[in-house]
Amino acid sequence: MNQKFNTNQFKINLPGNSRLILLLFITIGFSYTSLAQVQATLDTTALKIGEEFQYTIEVVSDSTDTVQFPEGQRFLPLEVIEYYPTDSVFENQKTRLIKKYGLTQFDSGRYVIPSQMVSINNQNFYTDSLLVEVFDVEVDTLKQKMFDIKPAIEVLPVKSNWLNYLFWTLLIVLALILLGYLIFKQKKKIELAKQQLPPFEEALVALQTLDTSAFLRENKIKEYYSGLTEIVKRYLDREVDEAALESTTDELISKLQLHKDAGHLDFDKATINKLREILMRADLIKFAKMQMESGQAQLDRAEIEEIIKETHESIPEPTEEEKLQDERFKEELAKKKRRKKRLLIVTGVAAFLMIALAVATLLFGINQIKDTLLGNYTRSLVEKTWVKSEYGYPAVILESPDVLVRKTSDEEFVISKNLEDIFTFGDIREKIYVYIGSSKTQDTTPEALENIMEEKLLLLEEAGATNLIVMDEPFTTENGINGIKASGEFNISLGENKYKKEKSEYELLIFSQGGIIQEILIVIEKGDVYAQQIKDRILNSVEIEVQK
Repeated sequence: MNQKFNTNQFKINLPGNSRLILLLFITIGFSYTSLAQVQATLDTTALKIGEEFQYTIEVVSDSTDTVQFPEGQRFLPLEVIEYYPTDSVFENQKTRLIKKYGLTQFDSGRYVIPSQMVSINNQNFYTDSLLVEVFDVEVDTLKQKMFDIKPAIEVLPVKSNWLNYLFWTLLIVLALILLGYLIFKQKKKIELAKQQLPPFEEALVALQTLDTSAFLRENKIKEYYSGLTEIVKRYLDREVDEAALESTTDELISKLQLHKDAGHLDFDKATINKLREILMRADLIKFAKMQMESGQAQLDRAEIEEIIKETHESIPEPTEEEKLQDERFKEELAKKKRRKKRLLIVTGVAAFLMIALAVATLLFGINQIKDTLLGNYTRSLVEKTWVKSEYGYPAVILESPDVLVRKTSDEEFVISKNLEDIFTFGDIREKIYVYIGSSKTQDTTPEALENIMEEKLLLLEEAGATNLIVMDEPFTTENGINGIKASGEFNISLGENKYKKEKSEYELLIFSQGGIIQEILIVIEKGDVYAQQIKDRILNSVEIEVQK
């Protein structure tokens, strides 16, 4: 139904000049709106999961206008995977700005792309909302009736990482305990050495301690004389001769006489004779159980104190040269002690590590310990978190330790020529190498597949493979994709007549569908258990997208 409006209802009573200015602004606004045009389009409204499609915003405006396009994740629930540079086209004295966004979605369903805001000279314009539909990808798995069932093989169990952490934790804790004990023991020795009294004061204190003992009251004469002779020998050991404590009576008296003759001791012969008598009496009491007269022990104790005092007074003061020599001797002796301590610590730690290594080997096995200490590249790949990705079109979907990297056909060790999509992981000269490639072809007959396989094997030889052994067989998947499989082993050349010691095993798969050739090659080091696990896991995860 048509409805008429009375224009008089919208009249505004303004002065003449004001109405003119308002009319001018309204005219400019309508003129600008008619000049600026914003439009959004899609290159497709139906796509597969993970496939990129382009969302384009076109703005037609004056060349002097300032235009700001949307930035950030403003296209939710769609994800922006790439922002393309803004293109500009000049036509009819206007500028056409074209901004493209690469969008995708990883879940199937119908999605509405929300209206986007474009700012032109700080004035906002909005695009229309658009609808897009995402479909599931139909895949053909290689798991079903592609190859003959392989016989079961025995593999080493892969232990979880907590055993490695437990082993290293115990080893570090035990090493710290051993080191702490050695440091504590050494520190205690140093403290005891600092607390030790000088020889003369130590001997007098020891005599006083012997006086307070109960040896004489309890008639323990043997124990009393043992303590008495030890006091005088220890004093002479520290002050006169370093071997006095371990010497017999005759040996000690002979050494004292030599020191007296050499001028090291300034006391008379009677003192040496008194010491000989006391020591011989002590030997008879200790070893021959000789009976002693009453009061003789107190007399011998007094004589020992006098001998110690006389010896202390008779020792001449060392000359400056002797002091210097003594300091040098002490320094050298300290160095020897430090070297001996370091050697003892190193020997102890080495012995401890060897014992710990032997125990750990019994508990965890030699392979576990070897891999933990030396590292194992292929084992680390098995134990890490794998990724599942798509490569090429139609997509080859598989799991791998890391995402395969896109390559060009002219790079070294890439067994491809004139291919459109090439993806690799690892190195053909190392323990693991994975290759995926695809190309277009006009001939998809079985004979053509065999020719392609021959070409790939020749390229493999050009990459360094020698003594190549080949076993091949054709196959057809349940969805009708024709293919051929080649497997075997070879030696890899490292250049300059050098060859890798271990042989390499390979498995090459070639598929043909709709004028597209798809290739998968996996090369591993022969005999590596973990590399074999990687190859089997990759092959068991392969899925081929069916081209519609």
